[in-house]
Amino acid sequence: MPDKETEKKPRTAYKNQWARQNQDRILLAVPKGQKEVIRSHATKRGESVNGFIGRAITETIERDDAQEITGAVQEGG
Repeated sequence: MPDKETEKKPRTAYKNQWARQNQDRILLAVPKGQKEVIRSHATKRGESVNGFIGRAITETIERDDAQEITGAVQEGG
């Protein structure tokens, strides 16, 4: 009977392969102390740090895109 460590290896390899094929990784550096501020903020909202950062990026892109569209309409009208 295989031990737990042997059983984990195929699952870990599968997860790593899936991540390489389906996700891009970004290394983010923040000023000293900011990591804990981010973690605390995310935790208060029931999110992971990664989930919070992803949401913040998505919402910022959507807001910026909306401002570009609104700005174009105002300039043209």
